[in-house]
Parts: sequence; structure tokens; C-alpha cells
Amino acid sequence: MRSDRGSASLVAVAIVVLVMVLAMGAADLARVLTAAARAQSAADAAALAAAQELAIPSGREPSDVAGEYAARNGAVLVECACPAGAFEAVVEVRVDAGPMLLLPGERAVVAEARAIVETGG
Repeated sequence: MRSDRGSASLVAVAIVVLVMVLAMGAADLARVLTAAARAQSAADAAALAAAQELAIPSGREPSDVAGEYAARNGAVLVECACPAGAFEAVVEVRVDAGPMLLLPGERAVVAEARAIVETGG
């Protein structure tokens, strides 16, 4: 006759491990979603700042202004397609999401935004 003693503890351990993996996955997802929202906000602010510099020049480069606004929002400016004299600013920024619990290594989120200068008329 076989004994089933101890089988309940194995099931309990498996359930605890599964719950821990799901919790770590949820934490990673929350971290990435937060970084994505921050990246999009930073990209929007950087594009608007560059477009304002295109519309009302203060003597600074639009890409410098975009980089400053991206940094103020916790991002790094990757690219700014906003040449002087243009009516459109397209920026790309990167925000580090930090280390993940399930997938080792650093992760980053990239966001893009576009702002257009409209002339009255």
C-alpha cells in the first residue's frame, strides 16, 4: 500500500512558486508600463519644445531644447529631426526601465512624438 503523505506539501510548494513567478511578472510589466508612459510624456514635451523653438527662435538649436526637455522628464534624446526653418519636429527618446525580475538585464523603452508648427491663416 502506497502512502500519499507529503504530496500535499509538494502541491503547496508548486503553488507558491507559481504565485511568485506571476508576481514577479506583474512587477516587471508594471515597471515597463510606467517607463513607457514616462517615455511618451518626455517625447511629447521634447517635440513641443523643439517645435516652439522652430516657431519662435531664441537662438538655440531645436535639438538642444528637445534634449533639455527630455532630460527634465527622465529621458534621453535619441534623435531629433527638427532642422532650423522646418515646420515639424519629430523626436525619439529612451527611458531605462531598470532591471527586470524574470528576464535578467536592463531594459529600455523608446517613444516617438511629432509636433507641427501651424502658421495662422
